[in-house]
Amino acid sequence: MNDSRQKLILLLQLAYSGELAAAYAYRGHWKSVRAENQRASIRNIEEDEWRHRKLVGEMLDSLGAAPDKWRELRARIIGRLLGLLCHVMGWLAPMYGAGRLESRNIREYETAARHARDCDRADLIDCLLEMAEVEWDHEFYFRSRVREHLLGRRLPLWRQPPPKETIRISLEREPVADSVEDNSARVRAQASQSRRDEMFMAPHEQDIS
Repeated sequence: MNDSRQKLILLLQLAYSGELAAAYAYRGHWKSVRAENQRASIRNIEEDEWRHRKLVGEMLDSLGAAPDKWRELRARIIGRLLGLLCHVMGWLAPMYGAGRLESRNIREYETAARHARDCDRADLIDCLLEMAEVEWDHEFYFRSRVREHLLGRRLPLWRQPPPKETIRISLEREPVADSVEDNSARVRAQASQSRRDEMFMAPHEQDIS
């Protein structure tokens, strides 16, 4: 199997289960906050995670792959546990943890888009980048909420993602990774060219002598 294709499948399996854990965690999170506008925002984020999970599941199916059962079980347990903990951890910790998680999710979908490109699944790229952009919005929301908190302004935050518009630009500017097949073809072509060069040069060397 193409190396990029295998990496894409593994990353999508991770994302599929990760979206499950996140959705359950956000369900507990929005139920734990008091401000109505925050409840609505986090509930919308939960809905985004369910939508992403559906899309990733369809991608796995199109690649002839299935979710990892062990990851699914673990994600279900962790997600529900985090959702319960949101009711006892206070306001800041869930906001901070969610922002840090969303920052990682951005990179995961960007990386998945690169693997999709490198294994000739360009049909998946736009959807993967769109999900990365949505995760960027999620990260921005949670970062903003943490900064509103007096203690949150004193905490060292996770690394801030690059501007949202760079998500697509960086992929367009990045060269396509060479596959094993491409490398083999290039080696064969170079060897063939070398043989032709030798055949062409040999008579001329004899004439010079």
